[in-house]
Amino acid sequence: MPSTSAGIVTGLTTAALVAVGVLAYQASATVPATLGRPHTSAAPDVAATKAPRDSRHPAALPAGSGTGERVVYSVDDDRVWLVAAGDKVTRTFEVTPGTVDPAPGSYWVTSRSNTVTGTDGTPIEHVVRFATAGSVTIGFSAAVATPTAPPDPTVRTGGIRETRPDGAAMWTFATIGRKVIVIR
Repeated sequence: MPSTSAGIVTGLTTAALVAVGVLAYQASATVPATLGRPHTSAAPDVAATKAPRDSRHPAALPAGSGTGERVVYSVDDDRVWLVAAGDKVTRTFEVTPGTVDPAPGSYWVTSRSNTVTGTDGTPIEHVVRFATAGSVTIGFSAAVATPTAPPDPTVRTGGIRETRPDGAAMWTFATIGRKVIVIR
């Protein structure tokens, strides 16, 4: 009888592994090819030049910053806008960028982590990753201990630091697949 039980367990384990492999293949086959990469269509929806700004309202959403629900990040202004349907800005805030900036373009949130340690050794929370530049992963996060020191310019980091309240808002808004528009 022990050999019969072992055969059943082996058969069930094999069937489970095959099922997991099929599901993993199906999941990978449905991921958009552009997920996590800059949008490179013939007619890009974001200009590489500096987006026009309203000089009287510097925190206003820049023209030419995409359409639909999205996160807009200006690398020149170190500012983020969370944009809901109808181009309604639900929140805007300043950020402290890492030492590596993403290129202007369209991205999508590819992964998230509730709490981790940043590449600079800082405990961080509400990590929302959306791009890579070389071997550096780029994403938004909030340092658990505040205030945070500016990034060490000799260390290549892609962490775009927010305050904890702004990080919580980003975490709620920027789920996997949410569009992120990077502008100058």
